[in-house]
Amino acid sequence: MTDKTVILRELSGIAELQHAEVLQIEAWGEGEKPDNSDILMALQSEGGLVGGAFRDGEMLGFVLGFPTVTPGLQHSHRLAVLPKARGLGLGASLKWFQRDWCLARGLNTVRWTYDPLRAVNAGLNIGVLGAVSNQYFVDYYGAMPGINAGLPSDRIMAVWHLEDEAVVARAEGRFKPDHAAAGQDWLEIPADIDALMAADPEKALAERLRVRDALQAAFNGGSRIVGFDRQQHRYLLGR
Repeated sequence: MTDKTVILRELSGIAELQHAEVLQIEAWGEGEKPDNSDILMALQSEGGLVGGAFRDGEMLGFVLGFPTVTPGLQHSHRLAVLPKARGLGLGASLKWFQRDWCLARGLNTVRWTYDPLRAVNAGLNIGVLGAVSNQYFVDYYGAMPGINAGLPSDRIMAVWHLEDEAVVARAEGRFKPDHAAAGQDWLEIPADIDALMAADPEKALAERLRVRDALQAAFNGGSRIVGFDRQQHRYLLGR
């Protein structure tokens, strides 16, 4: 549950946009190349969402989304929360803020890439928000710094249908996952890929390749990610 004293709003002025650069580095690690204030200002002026979560005047989280060539579709490029503010539900709150912002402007779909090995991100993107996925990208960004260093930068595309009933149910707090549905398969991922990478890099790489092979096979066979079990750290694959 998000702290009621947290304010979610669009960023305003160059000072806040510049502070968003600092927040991105603090959230994602040294070596991260943040989206700079000039780019943020341009994207915002051309119809993009540049938003933040604030408490007592301090920016604790940041979200960036921008228009695409597809009508009604926004690409969500950044979601970052300061380490000291994790556990407050800010990631989910920023995404629901993004949903409201998009729907108010006639946008009904948001999509973004994320690392399928990151259980926390999968829990948010798939489990909490109700996004789905059937696209896999191998080493999408090439070698990366910060928290992403050390493994191929594989990504999947999360697609968030903002007016889908499962998403609406989640937004209204009445969604109940059915983890016993017939005709579906499970794919477990590491509970903490960062800890595994630090303790056993070879095992972490093996997990990357295992999950890559499994998801590519599932997607090529017509299945997609339709859910995520946050307790067991596993994807639900179905049609």
